[in-house]
Amino acid sequence: MRTRQNAPSGEAMSELEMAAQQAIAAARGDPVVALLNVLARNAELERELALSRAAVSNGFSRGWHKARS
Repeated sequence: MRTRQNAPSGEAMSELEMAAQQAIAAARGDPVVALLNVLARNAELERELALSRAAVSNGFSRGWHKARS
């Protein structure tokens, strides 16, 4: 595991920190573009989840989803 810059001696990077660095690298070093890409992907995943919830019966998915409002 890599160590984080400006971290206490020997402290390793978390998976989230590594994912953040990868997202920034994929956005050619622009953290704003990286954040926008992550938010766009999250919105896509939320839409897919909503569609899957609508397609699956409550009995089949009991305990997996929050109560529907």
